[in-house]
Amino acid sequence: MRVGYAPGAWDLFHVGHLNILRHARDRCDYLIAGVVDDDMLELAKGRRPVIPVTERAEIVRHVRYVDEVFVESQPDKVETWRLRPFDLFFKGDDWRGTPKGEELERRFAEVGVEVVYFPYTVHTSSTALRRALSQLEGAASGELVLEG
Repeated sequence: MRVGYAPGAWDLFHVGHLNILRHARDRCDYLIAGVVDDDMLELAKGRRPVIPVTERAEIVRHVRYVDEVFVESQPDKVETWRLRPFDLFFKGDDWRGTPKGEELERRFAEVGVEVVYFPYTVHTSSTALRRALSQLEGAASGELVLEG
């Protein structure tokens, strides 16, 4: 049985997230979705998520492609593997060929985990959704918000 691991913030859950989980499930027999906790997201991205970790985990837990949810509370993915072993690690292809991606591949190869990349969903992203919400909040408060 091949166990897959798909980590993410899963904040402002959208079709791109669903596609990642669907494609990941197609490549393994059992899928674990890693949900990065609020403190780790703030460290990594410089902001808190819109949706708190307990709610994000509950949403992801109910996606039919997901067999298990694991809440990540530390940044080292190999340490995550030690806590909850898996055979395949799924990541967006925006990491492919980058220093971070190559380091991840090297470290996982040492413990027998294959890194599998999926296309990044450009037309829908949490960043774009967050930006749109900021625009709406600014408009609702009477502020003029300019892009670019």
